[in-house]
Amino acid sequence: MLVAKCFVEYSEGDADMSRVGKYPVEIPQGVQVTISENVLVAQGKLGKANLTLNDHVKTEVSDGKVVVNPADDSAFARMMWGTTRALIANTVKGVSEGFSKTLEITGTGYRAAIQGKNLVLNLGFSHDVIYPIPADVKISMPRPTAVTVEGIDKQRVGQVALDIRSFRPPEPYKGKGVRYETETIRRKEGKKK
Repeated sequence: MLVAKCFVEYSEGDADMSRVGKYPVEIPQGVQVTISENVLVAQGKLGKANLTLNDHVKTEVSDGKVVVNPADDSAFARMMWGTTRALIANTVKGVSEGFSKTLEITGTGYRAAIQGKNLVLNLGFSHDVIYPIPADVKISMPRPTAVTVEGIDKQRVGQVALDIRSFRPPEPYKGKGVRYETETIRRKEGKKK
């Protein structure tokens, strides 16, 4: 059995640096960020978002930027450094620009409609699929076969889009079903006679 040995040379201080965490988060024009009692509050034109910060990182707002540093030298603190910085960046972007995902509905007779506070999906079942629209996201329909999910929380937008897709995931033969706009379906060839 052949075992390959790999040696990685680090320059002084590289092992302690997070590739993501070391960059401060720029606060865009029109967004206010405050930190009190380990809770970051971001307020912008699209609304207000709260983020509970981890005890293993130190976060401060200075010169229009949010700076994140590990609180100690533990491995967990270094892991949370980059994670916390990414969560803060998403929170700031959410209140200033927002997040959106578009779903495409493919298939004969497959379509969707918004009725009151529900999204009604006709996906080839014997009954319509009724999905109650959550209060923290906005669902719009540019056309009957496209559903756009928008919101300030990236995780919630992704979860709602996933829930809608899960009603009829795309199948590989004809590509029928609900898919993300950017998703590529690997097609299979049907049986030959």
